[in-house]
Amino acid sequence: MQRQIEVTLLPTSALDAQTTFMALHLETARALLADPATTSLAILLPPAAHGHRDWRLALARDLAREVAPSRVNIVSGHPGEARNDVLCFLADAPGVTGQYLVCHE
Repeated sequence: MQRQIEVTLLPTSALDAQTTFMALHLETARALLADPATTSLAILLPPAAHGHRDWRLALARDLAREVAPSRVNIVSGHPGEARNDVLCFLADAPGVTGQYLVCHE
């Protein structure tokens, strides 16, 4: 089963955003992944400047390695059709993990 965490607000600074995510949301992600029914986790983040790419990709890769064979991917974008299409794709893509995917309408 693919589960989701949606974070709707993060600081503008990449360093502050990373710190906020780790402090407030990482344990929730790990708790969901500890559930044997969870085979995949999509972490939904708001759009951000290119400077956020590194920490988001590192989070996706490191968390995916930690919980393999469960899958973890990060999806960035506003709610809408594009983001929903990516989530549907990920639910049916058992080989895709550790990715940072950016959606645009």
